Amino acid sequence: MNILEIRDLTVWFTRRSMLVRRTTGEVRAVTNASFDIPAGQTVGLVGESGSGKSTIGMAILKLVPITRGTIRFRGIDVTNLPEKAFRPFRREMQMIFQDPFGSLNPRWKILQSLSEPLQVHFRSLNASDRKARAAALLQKVGLNPDHLERYPHEFSGGQRQRIGIARALAVEPALIVCDEPVSALDVSVQAQIVNLLSELQEELGIAYLFIGHDLAVVEHMSDEIVVLRRGEVVEAGRAETVCRDPQHEYTRNLLASVPILD
Repeated sequence: MNILEIRDLTVWFTRRSMLVRRTTGEVRAVTNASFDIPAGQTVGLVGESGSGKSTIGMAILKLVPITRGTIRFRGIDVTNLPEKAFRPFRREMQMIFQDPFGSLNPRWKILQSLSEPLQVHFRSLNASDRKARAAALLQKVGLNPDHLERYPHEFSGGQRQRIGIARALAVEPALIVCDEPVSALDVSVQAQIVNLLSELQEELGIAYLFIGHDLAVVEHMSDEIVVLRRGEVVEAGRAETVCRDPQHEYTRNLLASVPILD
């Protein structure tokens, strides 16, 4: 069963001149992208910088407007739902952002960052309940529950990304969009975060859209891979098939760019 189905997704942005204050063209970020995400599995979305990967992730969560196309979640068309009607789906679809340094409010303690989504989506919880759940979330991602009263600057990049993962898990989502969640981290820390995501998926049955430009990391995480070039899908299939027998020249070039230990 597919938890998410995307058909002919197109996202074009209007380009405006700041000097003359008029439209001067359009940026075709994504054009006619189609793929599915099965429940409990990981689909990797790979391509070079500027290929439209993050735009697709944000379009799924209605963080950018969609030009045309269809997005169905659990078989329900959510493409044009107004914000009030879409809000229940926000609980089921969360995002882990690329930058662990910019994705957390520097003025908020970790308790506040983890409690905010609980206040929005679980209104029956009191302050004590929210704190207990926040502590449990930190423990689930491998951090000390006693650190709830600390600020983001007191943590390393890898620890901040763990906090970002905990925040995404707070509302018990069925799908998480992972927008290059390890690209800003050291290689040793990348492995820890990838392993954590895999363990959480096995435990909780979450589906991932795993966005990245490093095919080696994406292959390790993914059941299926979608290759994006200049906003268009050029290849898709089982991860091992795409990486072992790529059919498109662009995919072969991406594979050739993966560093190999000597």
